[in-house]
Amino acid sequence: MTSVLSGPDCLELFRQSGALLEGHFRLSSGLHSERYLQSALVLQHPGFASALGEGIAARTRHLDPTVVLSPALGGIVIGQEVARALSVRAIFAERQEGTLTLRRGFALAPADRVLVVEDVITTGLSTRETIDVARAVGATAVGAAAIIDRGHNATTLGVPLYALLQLEVPTYPPDSCPLCAKGEPVVKPGSRV
Repeated sequence: MTSVLSGPDCLELFRQSGALLEGHFRLSSGLHSERYLQSALVLQHPGFASALGEGIAARTRHLDPTVVLSPALGGIVIGQEVARALSVRAIFAERQEGTLTLRRGFALAPADRVLVVEDVITTGLSTRETIDVARAVGATAVGAAAIIDRGHNATTLGVPLYALLQLEVPTYPPDSCPLCAKGEPVVKPGSRV
C-alpha cells in the first residue's frame, strides 16, 4: 500500500472491504441516499486504515498540527491513524446531552494547532461542531480532513478541507426522497441515532 492514495485507490479500498453499500439509507445528517460509505468496514483492516491515515497525513502535514481531534464515533479510528502518521496526539469529542464536548480527560490548550479528522463528510455539521470544540477552548483549528467528502463542504467549514476523495452521491430530504416515494424501506447504518 502506498502512503499517498489517489481518489480511485481510496474508493477501491471501500469496495474491497464491502464498505460501499447500495440501497436506501438514512444518513447521520437525516438526509436519505442510495449509497452509504460504512467506514468501519474499511477501517477494520489495519493495512487499509494505515494507508488511508497516511494519505490524509500526506495532504495535511504542511498545516503543522499538534493534535488531531475527531468526532466520536466515526472519526475515532481514522483520526488515530492520521495522528500516528503525523506523530501527534489523537483525541476525540463525543456527545453529552446532544452537544459535542471533550471528555475522558482530553484537553486542548490555546497553543494547540488542531486538525479535525472525519471519516466521511456529508453536510459538514459534525465537522463544524468539532471545530467549535477546539475554538471554544482557544485552540486554533488549522484544517479539516476526511477520507471522503460527499458534500462540497470546503467553503462552509471556515478552515481548509482536505479529502482523499470527493464523491458525488445524491442526497434527499426525507419528504422528497424518490426511494421513500417508491416505498423502499430505509436503513440507518451509521453511528448517530
